[in-house]
Amino acid sequence: MRVLRILLILLVIAGVGWWFWHKQHPTALEVSIAKVSHGTVESSVANTRAGTVKACRRAKLSPSIGGQISVLPFAKGAHVNTGDVLLRLWNKDLQASLNAACLQAEETRRAATRAERLRTSASISSEAADQAQTAAKVAEANCKAAQSQLERTVLAAPFAGVIADINGELNEYVTPSPPGIQTLPIIDLIEPGCFLVSAPIDEVDAPKIKPSLPARITLDSWRGRDFPGKVTRVGSYVIDLEKQARTVEVELAFTNPADLKDLLVGYSADVDIILETRANVLRVPTEAVLESKYVYRLNPVGTLEKRKITAGLSNWSFTEVSAGLEENDSIVTTPGAAGVEEGAAAKPKAVTDE
Repeated sequence: MRVLRILLILLVIAGVGWWFWHKQHPTALEVSIAKVSHGTVESSVANTRAGTVKACRRAKLSPSIGGQISVLPFAKGAHVNTGDVLLRLWNKDLQASLNAACLQAEETRRAATRAERLRTSASISSEAADQAQTAAKVAEANCKAAQSQLERTVLAAPFAGVIADINGELNEYVTPSPPGIQTLPIIDLIEPGCFLVSAPIDEVDAPKIKPSLPARITLDSWRGRDFPGKVTRVGSYVIDLEKQARTVEVELAFTNPADLKDLLVGYSADVDIILETRANVLRVPTEAVLESKYVYRLNPVGTLEKRKITAGLSNWSFTEVSAGLEENDSIVTTPGAAGVEEGAAAKPKAVTDE
């Protein structure tokens, strides 16, 4: 019995000693850390939904009257000049009406000229001469109206461009869109070599954006590549679409001419508009910051310290620190992880020099 009692006492002493030793030497928590360093920090605004690469000028053209296509001189992809005829409807009836109206105008003008001479010689009354002049003017107006009607059967290029699409064939009948019903345009004309990006920006961020601000443009089709750009226009009203956040349309231009040769209309695009840039400032990874003012610093003795900082500019990647940390301090980049707290023993799991 005495030996058993001694063994029990020894076990209790060993257990207390083990507990006391672990209390004094707790197991160090492995944490990911980063070094505080100097670098560039930008304040920026990004689009809320995907933007789109657009042509600077794009015209979706259709004749203003219905008719049968009689001339379609260009194919898809063709380059055309300003004023080139892109489409002509069958118009022999209108051409005949124009000829008749203009001949009538010429005849009435001659009659008005004769009437003016006769009035000078008092052979006819002033009223008769005035009636002849009025008839001539009416006939000339009818001639111009017939000419305008004929011009409506011809579709000409409003600017030099590339025909992106044609929705029609020779001898097909085309009609203008009825009110409230949208139909495909016959000719889709795009100005080549000039592109812009249209992107929706949250209404909260829109007041911060001004024309000429620099930006970075990224395209899904060109992953890993940034296209420099600048803001050219900020929308004058808020777009309110059902089940979507209210946004303002912002347009951006590509500032490097060499980039334009790689672009196609319709590419999806994201933009990062740079509001302010500060170079060579002390910065930390943004994911390391709690409540915009705290970080966990790993002390040289191996414990965590919750340190209050003064934060400046911030973006998704970095936050400027104007007070509270020194260069090369080690901070925890996963402050929300289990076990991360004031005074906890810790050791670095991975060191990332930023």
